[in-house]
Amino acid sequence: MRTTAELEERLARPTPGLVDDLGKLDGDIMILGAGGKLGPSLVRLALNATAGDRRIIAVSRFSEPGLAQALQDEGATVVAADVADEQALRELPDAPNVVFLVGAKFGTSGRAHAAWFTNTYLPGRVAERFAGSRIAALSTGNVYPLVPVTSGGSTEGSPTGPVGDYAMSCLGRERVLTYFAERNDTPVSLLRLNYAVELRYGVLVDLAQKVLAAEPIDLATGQVNVVWQGYANEVALRSLLLADVPPYVLNVTGPELISVRQAALALGEALGKEPVFTGEEAPTALLSNASRCHRLFGYPELTPAELIEHTARWVADGGPLLGKPTKFERRDGRF
Repeated sequence: MRTTAELEERLARPTPGLVDDLGKLDGDIMILGAGGKLGPSLVRLALNATAGDRRIIAVSRFSEPGLAQALQDEGATVVAADVADEQALRELPDAPNVVFLVGAKFGTSGRAHAAWFTNTYLPGRVAERFAGSRIAALSTGNVYPLVPVTSGGSTEGSPTGPVGDYAMSCLGRERVLTYFAERNDTPVSLLRLNYAVELRYGVLVDLAQKVLAAEPIDLATGQVNVVWQGYANEVALRSLLLADVPPYVLNVTGPELISVRQAALALGEALGKEPVFTGEEAPTALLSNASRCHRLFGYPELTPAELIEHTARWVADGGPLLGKPTKFERRDGRF
């Protein structure tokens, strides 16, 4: 993957399992938040997996110039709308299958009310609008507390313990969707994702940039989970079949525990730069156990070693980046 076109093709390459599962769904698939980080590649993946046998409806404000037209040219039914606007939400076409990607994280520190509106109130409005539809809703592993790095990570049955307004508002999203699922008999799946990576953003890009710039890498959060975004997109679509009342909860991440120190050293070797570290690894981190997901859908196609290799090459070549740091090292929940 050396070009944006090659990266987009890889992200949107469906597996036979995805093609088979989407063939079991009736009706159109609507993707709310189609203009965000995951949205465009998820739309393309759905288009490739369904081969035109249903509408893939991409809904977003589409602030990125040219994106709406590009998705339309590729076969998506594009609806430019702000789902936070009540009238726009009411006027959306009906769809029996909805993937809900809308959320607010970065820049919400100091504006907690905005995070709670987007992450908690708005999902309830969407659940009312699409009562009875299957809804796969993106959540986050941040709903869990920091856990010992020796624990293997939080499972879907572990206690939640969100830290900070962002994480609390995301748990609020889950609670509100559960309420409407039970009230309106709306099947829902909740996907607790952390941390999706591709070559333009993610934990590995953050580390590679710090290595290149000789910026200190804080080791306090010494262990992380990452997962190839193409896999996360596939799970989001396939989880429509898991949607249930009460909601089906699924952790989505890779099977490996990634050492921040070792990942930075591997990136440094590939980039010809010596990483600069500060601090020491704490005994706890935000970690999820996604073994249920792997039993259902298999393992991600790209290993951490491959992701590190691709990321180092991309950053060294000056490939385009999204400029959206994950802030994975934050331990106080302030994003």
